[in-house]
Amino acid sequence: MRSIKSGVLATVAMCVFAANVYAADTVKQERENEYKAAMAKADADYKAAKDACSSRKGNDKDVCMKDAKAAHVHATADAKAHRKANAAMADARDDKLTADYKAAKERCDAMSGDAKDNCIRQAKVKYHQ
Repeated sequence: MRSIKSGVLATVAMCVFAANVYAADTVKQERENEYKAAMAKADADYKAAKDACSSRKGNDKDVCMKDAKAAHVHATADAKAHRKANAAMADARDDKLTADYKAAKERCDAMSGDAKDNCIRQAKVKYHQ
């Protein structure tokens, strides 16, 4: 009976781990898709602004084109900054989980036998290790 419970717990832990890995990949893909969408919108807005400038003449057209370019640079810079901020937050979250796991594992060292094994398994699941 004890080995069946251990087997079931191990299977559940592996399933949770696999789900967390899949979820992390999905979140990373969503962030990348958000970035690509923001860049595509910036490009489309820039093209529309340039087209709006085409009917103008002289310095008025030059100013319009420079304003369109400035707006495009702003939009792309914001998209890049948002992408980097998201990546930094994900890295920080991973660092925190790793540190918390190490602390939990150290607490498990005070135990012995099955209690220690279960404690470590639970820590792995809780902290995505």
